[in-house]
Amino acid sequence: MRRRLYFMLPDLGSAIRTANDLLLARVEDRHMHFLARRDMDLGELHKSSYLQKSDLRHSLYLGILLGGALGFAFGIYMYLTPGDTIHTELITVLVAALVGAVFGAWASSLIGVSTPNVALKRFERDIEAGHILLMVDVPKGRVDEIQTLIHAKHAEAGDFGIERSMPAFP
Repeated sequence: MRRRLYFMLPDLGSAIRTANDLLLARVEDRHMHFLARRDMDLGELHKSSYLQKSDLRHSLYLGILLGGALGFAFGIYMYLTPGDTIHTELITVLVAALVGAVFGAWASSLIGVSTPNVALKRFERDIEAGHILLMVDVPKGRVDEIQTLIHAKHAEAGDFGIERSMPAFP
């Protein structure tokens, strides 16, 4: 499991130096994500992807949860109120919950891709002021090492904490 560390860097030069130090500390480029104003060119730095900027992950989890719960409730209703011609089995509840979860995931993902990431809301003012946000995904065992490295070599970097629930993929 990985943890996402957030650092706010004052300018492009600081961001490049920080990226180079992280590369020397064997943090892969694909685990560093830089976010800046739209008009700012980040050059060779690994820009944050659309999945990191949008609220897709959060809305997907919420859609699965709500869709599954509503599907489960509908399945229970179908099971407890049988019709004259259709006799429902207990598996109906499971199927309805599964269909509800899939539908909820699909519907909420349509909304999530067009919504800004709620975790990045607190950085909007600094990014609009010209600062650069660095998101570093590191293994749980290296969190202290990377934080110490950034604090030691880059006093200008503001530490904005850790996101604990980071998936192992992308």
